[in-house]
Amino acid sequence: MKRNQLKFIVIYTLCIFISQTKILQAQKNKANLSIEEQIDKLFSKWNTPDNPGAAIAVIKDGKTIYTKGYGSANLEYQIPIQPNTVFHAASLSKQFTVFSILLLQEDGKLSLDDDVRQYIPELPDFGKKITLRNLANHSSGLRDQWRLLEMAGWRLDDVITMEHILSLVQRQKALNFDPGEKNMYSNTGFTLLAEIVARVSEKTFSEFTRERIFSPLGMKNTLFYDDHEKIVKNRAYSYSKHKNGYKKSVLSFANVGPTSLFTTAEDFALWALNFENPKVGDADIIDQMNSRTVLNNGNETGYALGQFIGIYRGINVIVHSGSDAGYRAYFARIPDHNMAIVVLANEASSNPIEKVFGVADLFLNEFYEEENNKRKTFKHKSKIFKKLNRKQLERFTGKYWEPEEWYTRNIIIENDSLVYSRPGGNDTKLAPISENEFKMIGDSENVSVIFNKNNQGEDRMQVIINDRDPINFYAYNPVNLKEYTGSYYSEELETSYSLAIKNGKLIIQHLRLKGVELKPIKNNLFISDNRNFNQVEFIRNKAGDVTAFSVSNSGVEGLKFNKISSKTE
Repeated sequence: MKRNQLKFIVIYTLCIFISQTKILQAQKNKANLSIEEQIDKLFSKWNTPDNPGAAIAVIKDGKTIYTKGYGSANLEYQIPIQPNTVFHAASLSKQFTVFSILLLQEDGKLSLDDDVRQYIPELPDFGKKITLRNLANHSSGLRDQWRLLEMAGWRLDDVITMEHILSLVQRQKALNFDPGEKNMYSNTGFTLLAEIVARVSEKTFSEFTRERIFSPLGMKNTLFYDDHEKIVKNRAYSYSKHKNGYKKSVLSFANVGPTSLFTTAEDFALWALNFENPKVGDADIIDQMNSRTVLNNGNETGYALGQFIGIYRGINVIVHSGSDAGYRAYFARIPDHNMAIVVLANEASSNPIEKVFGVADLFLNEFYEEENNKRKTFKHKSKIFKKLNRKQLERFTGKYWEPEEWYTRNIIIENDSLVYSRPGGNDTKLAPISENEFKMIGDSENVSVIFNKNNQGEDRMQVIINDRDPINFYAYNPVNLKEYTGSYYSEELETSYSLAIKNGKLIIQHLRLKGVELKPIKNNLFISDNRNFNQVEFIRNKAGDVTAFSVSNSGVEGLKFNKISSKTE
């Protein structure tokens, strides 16, 4: 499996690395507390009126066994969060969008394998058939709407309508990849699915989901929010931390499909129960939603229809997260144990994933695999460590980058030892076993680091984990920044950028956006810390003049900007 597909597995493998000692201590502390008290303890940090918080629902064996709210839905009036508080649930919306399509398929009105252009003929003909299934499992190749909008100069707190998104998609001239070749998370696909539901049903998407899903399930406080001016009772507003407390995180979306589900913990529990015992739809629809994506090459991925499929501590889980403005959400189903948990939060730095699986641990700890069966203990191969002098070590120091996922690493010297430095201060000492090969010390895996050159003579650092295929990093090289300055225009976004040198750095600038430093990797190739300009590659003509650049990020590959002027402002 390629590393760009591993993103679909990372979410549900989670990042809860608790030591065995801490687990044992936590179990001792829990011994005298009821389940309800232990859940309250997990949320105690949020359980004050002076901060935002969350609502939770726990579903087990066909019943909602626990619901509660913590913190404030509105800080200005200190309105407490309750189980019936309405939250924007962001990407949890996607499973309802897929479910709507499957209901229409069950009605005989469409098929997952239909061509998207059968329903949205104004979508550009990219020369490849894109099916509704491709949209629903993120294998369409369509560029992501949020990345496109931001690069076009939009802020995500602007009013963004369905019409805005569809207009932008219609101007695209290329796909990221051929449909079905790989997975790349694309919100665009779900906007198109919602539009198809509306056109086929001859109702708005909000009306369709209310009539076919929410009302039959008794989800009385759930809706798709397609009007940014609409008043919703008991609504929680979103916030982010600031040095002086909290600030409002404004959200003005007027689009549906990938986002804009408004729901409560109580209502979402009813949705979770429908997966166990369908009152809306049937077992076949549930099975289709729970089936992994199969790519053109026959490989399965970790994404199903509107959901991620994976394993947590040896137990099968089906999950999805949500994140817009200051809203954070996470929903996990654990089918083998007839259990589901949802957490809806209204503060940007909250971590509902941790809370969901913290609650799961209270119920399922006895079923988890032992840590020793789950992780391999690191043992160095029987190789003799060498002693290299400082001059020998200095050959390898500097910055390195990885071109597929845009990882960056620094190699430095500390106390006469080479050190592998990751962003955020996570450093690992390297011990030499030859003049150019090193072992990581103290890591839980058998990791080798080899410094060499590729076939083009470029300096390279190869990181090899447990004898798998190497991850290739390349050394930064100095470039002439002046060659890249000027004005550039994208016909697909109908927007322009200027590139100028400021304080010795190449800065990409837009009228509505903050300037971003482009960091040179080598001639014609730059990266940045901005999510929209992860990788910028410049294009030259036969005379060697820079004529354009292309941008790639987590949702867009190869979006082109043509050079229109060499002048900079």
